Amino acid sequence: MFCWEQRNQRERHELKESETREPYDATLNTTTMSQNGSFDHRPRAASNGEAAAAVAGGSNTLRASPKRDHKPDNYEDLQLDFNPLVLSSLERYLPLHMLNMSRDSKAQYMRNILLRYLPDTERVRIQKHKEYRQNIILNYPPLHKEIYTMHSENFFVPSFLQAIKENTKAGFRSVMAEPSRGIYTFAMLQPQFCEMLVSEVDHFERWVHETKFRIMRPNTMNQYGAVLDDFGMETMLERLMNEFIRPISQVFFTEVGGSTLDSHHGFVVEYGTNRDVELGFHVDDSEVTLNICLGNRFSGGELFFRGVRCDEHVNTEAQLEEIFDYSHRPGHAILHCGRHRHGARPTVSGERINLILWCRSSAFREMKKYMKDFSSWCGECRRKKKEKERVAVAATKEELLKRELKSAS
Repeated sequence: MFCWEQRNQRERHELKESETREPYDATLNTTTMSQNGSFDHRPRAASNGEAAAAVAGGSNTLRASPKRDHKPDNYEDLQLDFNPLVLSSLERYLPLHMLNMSRDSKAQYMRNILLRYLPDTERVRIQKHKEYRQNIILNYPPLHKEIYTMHSENFFVPSFLQAIKENTKAGFRSVMAEPSRGIYTFAMLQPQFCEMLVSEVDHFERWVHETKFRIMRPNTMNQYGAVLDDFGMETMLERLMNEFIRPISQVFFTEVGGSTLDSHHGFVVEYGTNRDVELGFHVDDSEVTLNICLGNRFSGGELFFRGVRCDEHVNTEAQLEEIFDYSHRPGHAILHCGRHRHGARPTVSGERINLILWCRSSAFREMKKYMKDFSSWCGECRRKKKEKERVAVAATKEELLKRELKSAS
């Protein structure tokens, strides 16, 4: 049985014990958004005074759908409590009368919405982690400085770069396999980059040990590994998501927010006889997950997938067509929806190291709270919808047959 709720309870308990611990369901540079108020479905022109009153009054609302042709402002130079990318993404959902307001007015309007759902203790925790991260970056001496900035020609294999350059569905399909519905595999990283990243993580962990600096692990399920954002790779990973993963996600994962990815959580996990051996059955705290094997020599450790599920159906049985196992290959990536249930089998020998990038969409998370039909991506919702349609068609046929028999008699 899938133990998602039990794990959530354990994580909430662990977060209570230490406000500075990295929780499973949070990136430290972003915030999951929620909006309990009603949407504004009746946009109208408003004076500056009305807009200012709305900002000050706290009755802020969002639109049900984004204004896709609106170009949002950049909030990176403002000193705010929230990731500026979250605000840029959320801006398209503002009421129409707000879109032409000043950047400060819009920022305050969105901030009021976000503050309803971020307790003071959470803001304190985020601030503490920012200080923790800054302390590492100021003191840690990188081993391979060249991997801290994006050099695509040195990072990626030519076939992947060509597909990104073409930026078409056909181009992506030419280098990607889809062995099971919604799971894409492809060659991605050059061996030299994999080796440098592995040695950089090893160097960081030795530095942490020697300096007796506390290291925060990627999540509560992995006891080994490191959060790459914590020691300076945030900008590189942000470019990886925006320039290389989001173009693919816009094609293959639109129904789960793939076109509005705006934040990430990047980390490395380590498996082996002296490391984590396996990973339990779970779903990721992401809209789209990129998982790349960096090496080394190992056997076992296969990923197993059991279908995409919404919250309501996360514990349901997998259908035969949803069962899929994947064997890792160094330099090769697997891309899937974060809600795709999966786990890792035991690593039998050697050591396996993987780069994981959880890509998130704050806009999708906000809109999902108002969705009632998830059949476009939840396998169980889709199965139930088809069954309901089948029953309705059968009932209609039966009724028509009765009428024909009645008229014939």
